[in-house]
Amino acid sequence: MEEEINNIVEKSIDYAFDGKFVLNMYDYLKSLKATKATVDKFIDSTTASEINFLVLDLEDYLEGGSDNEHKQLREGYGYLSKPEARKIKNYLQSFLDDAVRYKDERKPGRRKKVSK
Repeated sequence: MEEEINNIVEKSIDYAFDGKFVLNMYDYLKSLKATKATVDKFIDSTTASEINFLVLDLEDYLEGGSDNEHKQLREGYGYLSKPEARKIKNYLQSFLDDAVRYKDERKPGRRKKVSK
């Protein structure tokens, strides 16, 4: 299941840079009935790390600057307008935020019996 989540998220990242925002991470995890352990594995995965790096890069791109690092970011993300970059950054950050929120709301314990 972890591999499936990572694949869906990576495809959604590609779509985001094409201007298509197709995944609501919280709803996706809920529909999978993902366990807390599964979500923990996603949060610790290389995919989540890549998302974090992309978010940081986009924040630096939006901040701007004239040093060498910002020059490289302008070359890499220059095709994006600032509003587009901001929208993508927020969308990618929502993957991480939603995963943490889902994990926090996922309470271990017995399921309640349904009365007949």
